[in-house]
Amino acid sequence: MADQNDAIRVLIVDDELDIREGSERILKRIGYPVHTAARGEEALAYLQQRPAAIVLLDLKMPGIDGMEVLARIQEMESIPLVIVITGYATVETAIKAMKQGAYDFIPKPFEPEQLRIVVNRAAEKIRLTREAKMLEREKVRTLSDLDMEKSRIRTIIEALPDGVIVTNNTGKVVLMNPAFKQLFGLDADVKTGTQIEDYIPDESFCRLVMDISQGKYIDYGDIPDHEFSLGKEKYLRARGQPVLGGKKECLGAVVNFVDITAMKVLDRLKSEFVAKVSHELRSPLATIHEQIAQVLKDMVDSSIPAEQDILSRAKEKTQSLISMIGDLLDLSHIEEGLICHEPQPVQLGELLQNIVDFLGSRAVAKKQSLLLRLPDEPLPPITTDPLALESIFGNLITNAINYTPEGGKIEVAAELAGINIIVKVIDNGFGIADKHIDRIFERFYRVKDEKTRYITGTGLGLPIVKGLVDSLGGMIHVDSAPGEGSTFSVLLPTTAGRSE
Repeated sequence: MADQNDAIRVLIVDDELDIREGSERILKRIGYPVHTAARGEEALAYLQQRPAAIVLLDLKMPGIDGMEVLARIQEMESIPLVIVITGYATVETAIKAMKQGAYDFIPKPFEPEQLRIVVNRAAEKIRLTREAKMLEREKVRTLSDLDMEKSRIRTIIEALPDGVIVTNNTGKVVLMNPAFKQLFGLDADVKTGTQIEDYIPDESFCRLVMDISQGKYIDYGDIPDHEFSLGKEKYLRARGQPVLGGKKECLGAVVNFVDITAMKVLDRLKSEFVAKVSHELRSPLATIHEQIAQVLKDMVDSSIPAEQDILSRAKEKTQSLISMIGDLLDLSHIEEGLICHEPQPVQLGELLQNIVDFLGSRAVAKKQSLLLRLPDEPLPPITTDPLALESIFGNLITNAINYTPEGGKIEVAAELAGINIIVKVIDNGFGIADKHIDRIFERFYRVKDEKTRYITGTGLGLPIVKGLVDSLGGMIHVDSAPGEGSTFSVLLPTTAGRSE
């Protein structure tokens, strides 16, 4: 790996010292030459002197921000692959970055394995592109020749620790490496030359490979990863890219397979632990809640305000614990994928109207206005889980009511954007400072200041919203400023079933 990575230089551009140093350590351990820059100006100056193959670029930096750096990189003679990193996924910024030429997108905070996978994927694309140019110079015009030629690209692919296959534009496998054969339990002497489904019995994956092989993806950033199980507690993630000829024609596809069994097992154990503990706590805690309330009611003199206040706070705290346990169970179900098993058509306009009507009494109690704005033309139905949508927008609207003072204004607006629907929950409440924006989707994280510290909550509502939106294949973006209010924008595909 180190020899293969020597020629692939990585530039890390981030104003956070911990991110720069941590990413540098991770990538150097797997053989990448790494340089770091704390600001956009420093990064551009470095690239003028010494090109990098891969740039990890933070979007939010002082001075020249990440979007400006990305635009200037696209004007350079030697254009590196840019992987955008940012503290939270956004709707508009992510789309804009991809349109502006970014290769991939990774949100902070990220795990070391996530960083390695994304950078290795970019490096693999660079190697394949370089090898393709070499083959073009040697007049190698077809992928079928690769299986017969003792070329450098064959040596590289066969040495990769991850499984790799190459198909032609009819879906026939023309090259596979030993790691692929080992992952799928194939004989070492198995031959290429037959259709992809003869090696991988997964219909949806084979259909994806055919679409890539035949050039049906115009924007390669739209090609989804595919996860599937081989049984016996073995899970793989596949990532495909088209292979282009000298005239940019699509000759086939190259697919990389990564064994993610350990990650899946760890996630399942964590979810099972949370679910088990939460389930065991909820019933006895509910009983304690009722019994304490009754005992205190019998013992406390209702004429003494101080004792009544103790009773009220005891009930409030136990109810808060019960709510938190319920939220933990919801998060566990989301992580286990126990949603959207039977998607159905949902009229989003009607669903939003019902939620607004239901929560209207809370807004009225705080003398707030809660309005729903829908487009003149009816929104197309979304094929998804209605309970997931109710949880998403119920949580967001409830948060807007809680974090907006009396007399405030809350507006829910929906609009069609291409094949997607964007729903915005807008308020003129307390707002969120920039230092908190990157963390509001973390479990148990709550913004506490003089205005909000008396607002009760579990700190799990927004993580639940984020988990559900991700499961539906959507995105969520937050715009906010202290004293001015917040806007939560949710982008949903019109076929927002469970993402695979």
